[in-house]
Amino acid sequence: MVDNTSLGAAKHAKNDEFYTQYSDIEAEMNAYVEFNPDVFRNKTILLPCDDPEWSNFTKYFASNFTRFGLKKLISTSYAKSSGSQQLTLFEMGSPLYDEKLHPAHGKLFTLTRDTNHSGQIDTDDIVFSGYLDGDGDFRSPEIRKLRDEADIIITNPPFSLFREFLAWIVEANKKFIIIGNMNAITYKTVFPLISHNQLWLGYSIHSGDRKFNVPDSYPLNAAGYGIDSDGKKFIRVKGVRWFTNIDHGKRHEQLILDTVEHNLKFNKKLRKKFEKDYGKLEYPHYDNYDAIEVPFTDAIPSDYDGVMGVPITFMDKYNPEQFEIIGMAENEDLYKLKTRIYTSDEKKNAYFAKFGRNGQYDLNASGVVKQRGRFEKVYQRLLIRQKNGDFSNENNTAH
Repeated sequence: MVDNTSLGAAKHAKNDEFYTQYSDIEAEMNAYVEFNPDVFRNKTILLPCDDPEWSNFTKYFASNFTRFGLKKLISTSYAKSSGSQQLTLFEMGSPLYDEKLHPAHGKLFTLTRDTNHSGQIDTDDIVFSGYLDGDGDFRSPEIRKLRDEADIIITNPPFSLFREFLAWIVEANKKFIIIGNMNAITYKTVFPLISHNQLWLGYSIHSGDRKFNVPDSYPLNAAGYGIDSDGKKFIRVKGVRWFTNIDHGKRHEQLILDTVEHNLKFNKKLRKKFEKDYGKLEYPHYDNYDAIEVPFTDAIPSDYDGVMGVPITFMDKYNPEQFEIIGMAENEDLYKLKTRIYTSDEKKNAYFAKFGRNGQYDLNASGVVKQRGRFEKVYQRLLIRQKNGDFSNENNTAH
């Protein structure tokens, strides 16, 4: 499977042209419709850089056009993508086809009605509406114009451009459902949207990896690649999440918690970590934040009303009625929560104590705990606080 290192290499090479599986799109979109049956009704949906010949997003929304009550579906292609380089039936069968414009220009496809008089609206009614002036880059003026026309933007943008793509959406104040790497939660431009409940994780992907088809030219030199039953190349990518500002039911589900005492007695995973790392059973307090370290979401205590540092995977179970996100443990003290800034000498001493050689341990980059007499950084943590008292599960006696 593709890990973060492989993703980083793909981003560096701009080789992150991943095609989302139809089943993953279906599972996610159905959740919004179940929560609000009219979520897509009378809406114009833009699918940027999603050529209908290759994009399952276009196929899915075209197939569900009537069920969702859509007003209009707009799909564009990016001329430099592998799929767009190939001629499609949508394009070749149109009187607007121009072999001179095909290779270098993006394409525009629309769906609004039953064009073939079959009695239903589906993929056969997608219309090739012509070539774009440019290559179809989402930053171009013509795609911006389509963005401004749309009500909702849905796609799987290149991971290498996630920050820029999200900013492009937010700039226009649009609703969206997009795919990205989970680490995007910690981006300086993304986290403020999360902490102010202007963006949250989607419904359907919360663990494991996801399968994405890739172009035939994609170098399959990472673990987790393969060829599917249709002869198409695919890779498996870990840490994938949906990001959205459209409501769904899961973000209102209450996270059932246990008390500090119960967690320390019965949460075996927590006990093992605390005994191994700290030699005692208690939640450690950060040395540089007024907060306790909670290494697992299922170990959040119900009877602690102070600030807690939790893993970014907490966002999979975040309920805005139950918790307040107040900041993140990071280097620059952007949220004015640090209680201590380590000096250069302190970082050098910590490095020597940990590794037995000279160097500098960047203690200011995250939360720090004292572990068997040494300063230790923890993984990236969100800083949260409970809102409404005790959410303990009195009937739960063991994990």
